[in-house]
Amino acid sequence: MTKRRTRFERASLLLLGALALVAGACSSSGGGGGAQTMNVTTGDPGPGGLYLTASGEALAVTGYGFPPASGDDTFLVDGWIFKLDHEIVTVDHVKLWETPDKVPADQSQHGAQVAHADGPWAIDLHLGGPLTGEGGAPEQAQPFAGIKSKDNGGAFDTTIRYAFGFDTVPATAAAIKVNLDADGESEYDFMVQNGYSVLYVGTVSRPATDPCATAGGTAYDFSKLPATLKFRLGFATPTSYVNCQNGSEFPGVPGINGEDYPRGVQFRSDRSVIGQVTVHADHPFWESFAEDSSLRFDQIAAQYIGVSNPVATVEDLRGVDFTAFTDKTGAALPMRSCVDSSLYMPPYAPGDQLHFDPLTVPVDKTGTDPKKALKDYYDYIRYSQSTQGHLNSQGLCFVSRNYDSPPGGS
Repeated sequence: MTKRRTRFERASLLLLGALALVAGACSSSGGGGGAQTMNVTTGDPGPGGLYLTASGEALAVTGYGFPPASGDDTFLVDGWIFKLDHEIVTVDHVKLWETPDKVPADQSQHGAQVAHADGPWAIDLHLGGPLTGEGGAPEQAQPFAGIKSKDNGGAFDTTIRYAFGFDTVPATAAAIKVNLDADGESEYDFMVQNGYSVLYVGTVSRPATDPCATAGGTAYDFSKLPATLKFRLGFATPTSYVNCQNGSEFPGVPGINGEDYPRGVQFRSDRSVIGQVTVHADHPFWESFAEDSSLRFDQIAAQYIGVSNPVATVEDLRGVDFTAFTDKTGAALPMRSCVDSSLYMPPYAPGDQLHFDPLTVPVDKTGTDPKKALKDYYDYIRYSQSTQGHLNSQGLCFVSRNYDSPPGGS
């Protein structure tokens, strides 16, 4: 409860300014995502309401340093330092439904819709926000809307939970630009042009003398990889995150059917509750589809050996075999670990050819239908990235992809 009091006592001119910006965007003739229903506000809806915020966790703000201070840090196990300039996401269609536990074994199932808020909202998660995030400091969150009642005007029942969901959608010029700076607006125009729902802009780097150059064996010269690499990773991966578990509001309460947390949100009569759309920044770089997998960047950097002033893109990963990575020259890329085994235990021997684990998701390296199987690393990184939507920091959602991809809620 201490964290909750601290978050709501942080009201300041910064928060007021942020909400004023959202309100201005909603009312301007050039912005906004269409008329809202009367139950939707631009700020804290007050008692009995749901205060909508967005966060990329602390990592969207700070990036990933190296070496890690402890095993609790998020880091790239192959030694890259990861810095963001922008992590922009377009959020839309926040929904509340009845009966989150309707089918204990099937998180996708829930009751009838009772409330919604439509944007879309363009939010740069790298810029953080005036609220402490639901994962606790130093996580930051940016408010973007509030829901004060049901769509029919009725009050929410404070004795039950309601299922919660939201979408990430293709960028649009009609989006409410919640907190974009001038450079962010330019990047958002780029997102609109390419139909991206999420965009990462930044740089990875490593020392000129790579301290783990031989960590994958002496047969491969890792110094060939660029020491600094800019990236502009755009994801045209619109996704619905359905019936999310709540990562913060029910401490110590187990979820149904072995889930980590209870599903949904529960309203209060004395104040609003937080519905934090959390977009985990690390998911695109997982070496496996297993939740909280370790992160790597060698497989991307290796595609730019010998390229002058390279900028990494998702599109450049078409045709790259994630079951047996090679570099741009066609040479086998070994797996390496740049940290002690107490921080990371490799799933196979360093020096073996690097490969990623799709778990049970179908793979067909000669396939032509992306709706049936993953073909290459382009498909893999998009599938992995599209798992990144959560509620209140760590609450997992059922994932329903709205782009061509293999079926399933992974």
